[in-house]
Amino acid sequence: MTADAAPQTTLSARRVRLARFGLLATAFAVSACGLVYELALITLGAYLVGNTAKQASIVLAIMVFAMGLGALAAKPLRRWPALAFAAVELALALLGGFSVMLLYAAFAWTDLYSLPLVAVAAAIGLLIGAEIPLLMELLQRIREQAAGAAVADLNAADYLGGLIGGLAFPFVLLPFFGQIQGALIVGAVNAVAGVLLVFVLFRRDLSKLARQLLAVVSAATALLLVAAFAYTAKFETDARQALYSAPIVYTEDTQYQQIVMTESASPFGEQDLRLYLNGDLQFSSVDEYRYHEALVHPALAGPRRDVLVLGGGDGLAVREILRYGDVETVTLVDLDGAVTDLARNFDDLVALNGDALDDPRVTVVNEDAFTWLRQQTGTWDAIVVDMPDPDATETAKLYSTEFYALAGDRLAEGGRMVVQGGSPYFAPKTYWTIDATLEDAGYDATPYWVSVPSFGDWGYLLVQAGGEAPVLGLDAAAGPFRSLTPELLDAAQVFPPDRADRDMPPSTLMHPVILDLVESEWQHY
Repeated sequence: MTADAAPQTTLSARRVRLARFGLLATAFAVSACGLVYELALITLGAYLVGNTAKQASIVLAIMVFAMGLGALAAKPLRRWPALAFAAVELALALLGGFSVMLLYAAFAWTDLYSLPLVAVAAAIGLLIGAEIPLLMELLQRIREQAAGAAVADLNAADYLGGLIGGLAFPFVLLPFFGQIQGALIVGAVNAVAGVLLVFVLFRRDLSKLARQLLAVVSAATALLLVAAFAYTAKFETDARQALYSAPIVYTEDTQYQQIVMTESASPFGEQDLRLYLNGDLQFSSVDEYRYHEALVHPALAGPRRDVLVLGGGDGLAVREILRYGDVETVTLVDLDGAVTDLARNFDDLVALNGDALDDPRVTVVNEDAFTWLRQQTGTWDAIVVDMPDPDATETAKLYSTEFYALAGDRLAEGGRMVVQGGSPYFAPKTYWTIDATLEDAGYDATPYWVSVPSFGDWGYLLVQAGGEAPVLGLDAAAGPFRSLTPELLDAAQVFPPDRADRDMPPSTLMHPVILDLVESEWQHY
């Protein structure tokens, strides 16, 4: 043995360790990217079509199944693991990076969404499934080791990458870059990680032609991702405008929802300002007074010193409440601070809500209503529940027996609570499910409905502390109403046969039947 043999062996071992570390770091990075793609598809579906649980189930089931097929399909590629791995990562960079943009375009410009979602999820799953077998082959080429040890090393890197990707999506990518740009950034990370590994550690495994071809494809992938990133703003504007008939005057994607405001002239020459949350119309300035007067004033015909509003971040219900001089406090609880900020700062909306949220009697709380209510010990004389439609898991819980019982426990003696219940005409099963849910919570509700042209006929349910059915009435203390009269309220309690009471089960946290009802009944609306 020569004198310098030992140092050479040490150097070789060091290179092996560095190579293994580089490969495991790549496994970590591509695993994080893969999980981000899954979360992006789930979140996009929840934003566009609602029902988060169903979107998550579809995406995860298809992707996991496709990953199994991808692992099998990778077996013949083990003869050229380096080139195959680079090709898989570049394909993932393009498909995963562009996935949100492609699906949003399909939703905005066609009647398709579910079919492209299945195709994209399956394709991404196939590519992700091919990663581990190819990485395993490359790991063994660096240094042979027992199969169990190699699997353990790769799984550790894979699971840790999943953790980082799962945390990065909601806390970094979504709030700072949005869904489209976030996916494109992850696609770029995917491409760099895969190509860098191959060019640095396995360059000699590639022929000269393969290296040149890989360099060209990598450059083209980078160019496409950068161009799409720069084009995102215009694409989002065009896609959103395709979904709305009127010009968009404000848009924002928050961590909770997509906010869009449009403005146009109505057929009668009035300004028509409209607010949409995740594509669902919240109000039209032309006739919102019909909705909000019917929502608020029957509930405030009783005690009203302290009023709680759950939802209603646009401030329009609060505007109606503040018409009563004897109201001392109004507490508004709305999850998304971006909505309440809009109600305070967007001039046309401020003019519409009368700058209600800056009234000294009003306190705004930006928290989840269910969680916030559980922490309260006080009571209110009136509670106005003005939540978005229950078409997602996050909102379905706010139409449950548990939530209504919790809110009812916060009613003072003689207090009233009103719940917006959707349309008894377009969605009668949903409306009467809310009635059954209130009954399950211990209340005999008084149902009523009014005509709101922008929505169609719209229904409400009024309950009272103690459980007995309250009598609908109005208090003239609020001044003249634009639409409500005692005669109209009498007529509002009459339900024609096509919207008459139906025997429906209650919706609970563990059995949210209202989710599927809303989705099925409102598809045509």
